Amino acid sequence: MVYISLLFLTLFFAPAEATPNDGILIHTYEEDVTGDGEVELLELKGKLFAEDGVYYQDIWVDISSHSSDKTWRINYGGGYDPELQFADLTHNGVTDILYQSPTGGSGGLYTSQLNQWEKDNFIELPLPVEQPVKGEFINDFKVSVQLLPKEPPIIFDVSGQKEEYIRLKLYNDQGQLLEPTTLMIDPVAFFEVIDLEDKNEAGLKSYQQISGAYHADRIGTVESIWVYDKDKWILLKTTLQTDLPHIDDSAS
Repeated sequence: MVYISLLFLTLFFAPAEATPNDGILIHTYEEDVTGDGEVELLELKGKLFAEDGVYYQDIWVDISSHSSDKTWRINYGGGYDPELQFADLTHNGVTDILYQSPTGGSGGLYTSQLNQWEKDNFIELPLPVEQPVKGEFINDFKVSVQLLPKEPPIIFDVSGQKEEYIRLKLYNDQGQLLEPTTLMIDPVAFFEVIDLEDKNEAGLKSYQQISGAYHADRIGTVESIWVYDKDKWILLKTTLQTDLPHIDDSAS
């Protein structure tokens, strides 16, 4: 009788194992992402790492057709507060899916993924890579930033931070740089879908932070505008947004 009772408890009261389909609904969207002229239902779902937490250890979107039994799934990995954006970024007449989710770090970085409909499935496309930005501290409490390899560097005045830089032994009291020090160039933090007015089509704007002696020592943000053309991303424009005074160093 003891054996039978234990077997009964094992069969009926053992904890259920989680299945790959477990998850909670985060957002619901309706978009035509297959180009068939009918909207699909997109259910963005996630599985929380802890019941009382905000981090999703797994995030995915289930896509279903209202007029057929076809379904698709795109997996995204983990993250916080995910969202989807929709635009025909590849200019093939079909709406693409851009996923983004904060990583939760202090740098404000996001996980991003772009998917396109192709041959009865959703394929992942590469996103623009960060600009080959270079930056360094130079004498007289200045920084030099080169946005593109063939462009001259831009010089900015960082004397507003000179006491901190002297304390960190980056400069001496006379403004002489004590040792070569490069700026901190982050990868692309996130993307924004934008309308390219002169082209009458959608594009992307990327944001890339530049910092000085430490990450909170903000120098500025590199903003770049991209368009997808002939299976690759083309850079249209890149600028540095900063509150630092610009110095015309052409005479030096």
